[in-house]
Amino acid sequence: MDKLIQEKMKGFFERLGLKEEPLGMFYSQDKPTEGFSPKPALLPTSEMEAQGEVNWGALFEGFSCVMGNIWRARRKGTTAYFDQERFGCLGGAFYLGFLKPQLEFITYYVSTGIPDQVQGEYYLESPEITRHFFKTIDPRPAPARFCIFKPLSQFTADEQPELVTFFARGETLCGLNQLATFVTNDFEAVYSPFGAGCSNLVSWPLKYLAEKKLKAVLGGWDPSDRKFLKPDELSFTVPWEMFEQMVQRWTESFLTTHTWDVVRKKINRSQRIWGEE
Repeated sequence: MDKLIQEKMKGFFERLGLKEEPLGMFYSQDKPTEGFSPKPALLPTSEMEAQGEVNWGALFEGFSCVMGNIWRARRKGTTAYFDQERFGCLGGAFYLGFLKPQLEFITYYVSTGIPDQVQGEYYLESPEITRHFFKTIDPRPAPARFCIFKPLSQFTADEQPELVTFFARGETLCGLNQLATFVTNDFEAVYSPFGAGCSNLVSWPLKYLAEKKLKAVLGGWDPSDRKFLKPDELSFTVPWEMFEQMVQRWTESFLTTHTWDVVRKKINRSQRIWGEE
């Protein structure tokens, strides 16, 4: 990571009222030496599913949510990582680029369920709509073995994140939301699409980048993942290019004004209420 950006980050984070360092995401062939990951397991394929070779009981017994591993890493200030063996859940395997196409069982699980087999989540109204969603989001295949999330200060000189994720509440998010437009001059710089928690951290931001769209993604809406976020907290993921611009240009923006001073007081009050000072 660029040393100058690392040096400037601290002032930027302080002005936003962040108590927790954002996480950078990147893919690497090298396994992290420490951190949290799901236990190794066999990742089933659509071919295995068609032949009736998937042990659904074992898969659900070994369930380990991507957001849950990231939550544990956040609390310890360390790394969370995933690969084709350490995928945790079939949703995460799909969204992080280790599985395609998504299995039909999950198509029903996300929507209406299967009588006498699995209770549906009812996040989408039908299997047909769910298949359309999976086709639309179309996660990029993982470009290297491991998908890694870790605090930005832990990146070495030869590492650079593709994406940066902030975890924050409303007042800090309002600063990030407005700053995204300030540095891009895009009045629709922030998108908030439907999806699982990890899809908003990885799949959607990478999809927009592939479409030559420099977009921030507001996430954290998945009810199944809310237990892995603080109360009132959401995620805000930006491409590295946008993050660099934010760090370099925030001093030109509204973040230096009296208006933001008033918001900072609310941020301080919120942190006192939640015992985070």
